[in-house]
Amino acid sequence: MIRLLCFLLMGVGVFRAELSLAAADSLAVTLTEGTNMAAAVSPDKRTLAIDLQGTIWLVPVAGGVARPITDALGDCRQPAWSPDGNWLVFHAFWDGTYHIWMVNRQGTQRKQLTTGVYDDREPHWSPDGKRIVFSSDRSGNYDIWQLAVDSGQLTQLTKNSANEYNPAFSPDGTQLVYVSERTEAPGLYRLDARGTETQLMNTPTRLAAPAWSPDGTRVFVNAQTKGQSGLMAVAADGGNGTMLTPADEDVFPFRVSWLSADEYVYTADGKLLKRKVGQTGVTAIPFQATVAIARRNYQRKQYDFTTTSPRPVRGIKGPAVSPDGRQIAFAALGDIWLLTKGNPQPRALTNDPYLDAEPVWSPDGSKLAFVSDRQGNMDLWIQDVQTKQLTRVVDLPDDVNLPSWSPDGSRVAFYQGDARNVWGRGTLHTVDVKTGKVEKCHESVFVPSQPSWSPDGRYIALSALDVYSSRYREGVSEILLVSLEGKPDRYVSPVPERTLGTRGKNGPIWSPDGRMMAYILDGVLWTVPVDAEGNPTGAPKQLTRELADVPTWTGDSKHLVFMATDTLKQVSVADGRIETIPLRFTWQPRQPAGQLVVHAGRLFDGRSKAYRTNVDVLIEGNRIRAIEPHKPGRSGRLIDASDKTVIPGLFEMHTHQNAMCGEPQGRLWLSYGITSVREPGADPYDALERKEAWASGRRWGPRQFFTGGLTDGTRIYYGLATSIGSAAHLDLELNRAVRLDFDLIKTYVRMPDDRQQYITQFAHAHGLPVSSHEIFPAMRYEVDAVEHIGGTSRRGYSPKITAMNRTYQDVIELLAKSQMNITPTASLQGGFFVLANRDTSFFSNRQFRAFYPETYAGTLQAGAAQFAKINPGYLTNFGNLQQDVKALIKAGAHVTTGTDSPFVPYGMSLHTELQSFVDGGLTPYEALRSATLWAAEAVGVSQDLGSLEPGKLADLVIVAGDPLTTIRDAWNVEMVIKNGETHTIDDLLKKP
Repeated sequence: MIRLLCFLLMGVGVFRAELSLAAADSLAVTLTEGTNMAAAVSPDKRTLAIDLQGTIWLVPVAGGVARPITDALGDCRQPAWSPDGNWLVFHAFWDGTYHIWMVNRQGTQRKQLTTGVYDDREPHWSPDGKRIVFSSDRSGNYDIWQLAVDSGQLTQLTKNSANEYNPAFSPDGTQLVYVSERTEAPGLYRLDARGTETQLMNTPTRLAAPAWSPDGTRVFVNAQTKGQSGLMAVAADGGNGTMLTPADEDVFPFRVSWLSADEYVYTADGKLLKRKVGQTGVTAIPFQATVAIARRNYQRKQYDFTTTSPRPVRGIKGPAVSPDGRQIAFAALGDIWLLTKGNPQPRALTNDPYLDAEPVWSPDGSKLAFVSDRQGNMDLWIQDVQTKQLTRVVDLPDDVNLPSWSPDGSRVAFYQGDARNVWGRGTLHTVDVKTGKVEKCHESVFVPSQPSWSPDGRYIALSALDVYSSRYREGVSEILLVSLEGKPDRYVSPVPERTLGTRGKNGPIWSPDGRMMAYILDGVLWTVPVDAEGNPTGAPKQLTRELADVPTWTGDSKHLVFMATDTLKQVSVADGRIETIPLRFTWQPRQPAGQLVVHAGRLFDGRSKAYRTNVDVLIEGNRIRAIEPHKPGRSGRLIDASDKTVIPGLFEMHTHQNAMCGEPQGRLWLSYGITSVREPGADPYDALERKEAWASGRRWGPRQFFTGGLTDGTRIYYGLATSIGSAAHLDLELNRAVRLDFDLIKTYVRMPDDRQQYITQFAHAHGLPVSSHEIFPAMRYEVDAVEHIGGTSRRGYSPKITAMNRTYQDVIELLAKSQMNITPTASLQGGFFVLANRDTSFFSNRQFRAFYPETYAGTLQAGAAQFAKINPGYLTNFGNLQQDVKALIKAGAHVTTGTDSPFVPYGMSLHTELQSFVDGGLTPYEALRSATLWAAEAVGVSQDLGSLEPGKLADLVIVAGDPLTTIRDAWNVEMVIKNGETHTIDDLLKKP
């Protein structure tokens, strides 16, 4: 797709604010090492420019104190000097897209050189100072572009369909060298002034940042082989490369820079290093860069874990208006409900302990199709609204979701999920409702929206990701038109270069008369006129100014019913008139009564390093009244754990769930001793349905602490990512967080720092913590937590960990001093598969065998192979990551356990996280503390949870064995007590 340059930048500068810190509330931290920093030597050989933690600093070439010349908000990367030494060019993220910028060496003047919706990266200056080359995704994938400095004219230099990047001028300026990913011949290429390409080295090895030697005879390039990131030299006329650095040196993927004809500077092992050609010795250049961080206190959200008062149901999933406009079907508390206009009290259409979800009306309004796990998997069912007759019409090996009736009522379209239910990848199918014949219509799509039929049944429209390049995964959600007659797919969009609302059930939704599609953009509801094939034919029309979700059409195409944050509303398409649809619907928290006495042979209270032995935990209702030496004959129900160990309920601090996991999800968590889960990214209504169903006792499950979608920038990846297109949209989303009572806000990887700062200020004013993938400057404006020690980064590399899984003093010192919580997700980043490959009995765990099919272990092994292919050091360098976690704990950082399941399997993943921590050198006590008290502190509930103490909630786990000695014993769960209610392992493993 041709990308349009006319995109209006969304309020750049609206949130532009310098970081302000009160002296009393700030702390100076001196950084002496850098993780994945680049360096460049000035033409006069007196100064080094480095991009430490997203700021450009100048350092004397002999070493010393660093001086910043850009602010902390720009995520400024990979500086290169102008030939006269007066300017530095680099790429920066100030406006939410990577563009090419320049700054004078005093830091007093700053100029933006490129603009638009495209990412421009890795600039390099020509020796005559007249041109800058860089890589950009302006043409559909990354190519090499040239900028004329005086005129600003852009010229595309390479046009291969593969990604090409990291350009560098030769010393005489007549040639370029760059990396190409072309399938048939990947490797290192040279381009001369006539436009002739020559391949210098053919290799599948991941290459980065080539740079010429001063005499132009060789090219030095970073090469990442399995388990190694080193510096390689290649002859300028081609040949095999020669590795220059030892295998254990952690060379960063940036250009070398020359001090003389035979001495160069590069970055590795957290340091600025000097090395001479042909010599093995290396010299470090010391530096000190001082940054300010802040840790202000704010009043955290207050929780009432004791109330039994009725609460409004907010987990209203997928409301769908009937064709006659008189009824609305929706899912809540695990069942399907019907709301009749004029009667605000809904009635239950289903009533069972399973999970029924995603109701959709047949065109004649007589039936509802929905998904349910009442027979095992999430299957497709149809129920007659009047007779209540219920029929299963689809039973496939994998779960299904997002059904949609054909206009003639003869078929239902739906998606079959992948075996692991990872973020909702779906393969489009249809089923004939009379014969039950299932037909596959399309290959798997990454997190598509609900399918929507054209009135003639020839096309299905859905929202799908259209990436800017194959080098990076982000793009925009657009309308994908799928022909059921075998014609090619087509992407269309009512507003090019803008992403539609979160995929799922937010459109596109074809009107029954075929004249319009409804969709969400910037958080509000729009329609656009379309032709019979789904092509937009006119200007979009905005129907709401308030937040809108899950629009559905009435049969006459005159009205749309939608969710307005926490209220059902209907809008007239003709005149925009909006009316509220009253709904009175409540749920009550389930609270136990009576007394329990747990006689513990050993008790780990979450604080002490040693057990308390032979004690009674006295529980009244849902709280611990006392912990006393054992005494026979106490009043209350006795639970004899005299030969067992009692520990606090565990926290899973990073997971993502969805309705396709069904009823077993909650039992699975509890069966592993996990009584609290933190979900930093979810469809908020889906998450609320789980939270309310578990808290009300409709289904068994843990406590849920959740946020909504991933709050992101103009480019997104996941279907639940909310692309913030304007200041007004951001305010709507923040208002949603308050009205739906979020437990945290999660910003994602394309969120600019000035907007993230604004979000943090708002969140803290409402008692909510904020988490992201970023550490600095996020911790400077008080972001509370960071997810993953590695994880996705907009940069293509991480500022927290290197390709060899090493973290250096800057990251460790910043996290320790700021007390920003980090959930490293070590299991995701190799730990799960390292342990599985080491232990043949790994998958014979009782809970795993109960909840997962035998074939699943094979799927996991295949996943490990894929990860290893994407990241060569994924398994071989995992020991380095373990040492990073140990170093963080030793330095005093606040580390908690989470896994990013289901990328690794729910429940079991948390125990492999604990085991990975201990395998890397932590004590079992330190690992368990991370999963209990420290986790509760990070969530903001340590006054009620995280340790076993009088007055705290009765969330505890009885295990066989001695987990303070052998951490693997923690998964030998015998009984779980959550909120004072008991669940034996046998009960948890049984289907209701």
